[in-house]
Amino acid sequence: MIKVTVDHRAEEPPYLQLAGILRARIASGELAPGVMIPSITTLSQEYGVAVSTVRRSLGVLKAEGLIRTRPSWGTFVVPEAERPKN
Repeated sequence: MIKVTVDHRAEEPPYLQLAGILRARIASGELAPGVMIPSITTLSQEYGVAVSTVRRSLGVLKAEGLIRTRPSWGTFVVPEAERPKN
């Protein structure tokens, strides 16, 4: 696996960069359907971004139907069959 990072000097905002990185990890199967994604704190540390940036990125993915949060459980990748059709 190639380590992809957020470029803080890029024109694209960090939250969109991180959303793209996580989207690619989901598409590749690295984050498989039904798998719990790493915590907000872990993602923040892994990608060197603020917790608020991670939350915003996850909001993008949630709006796209790629992830769902189960209170007191975590955030999980939505199975492809349950994702909205574009």
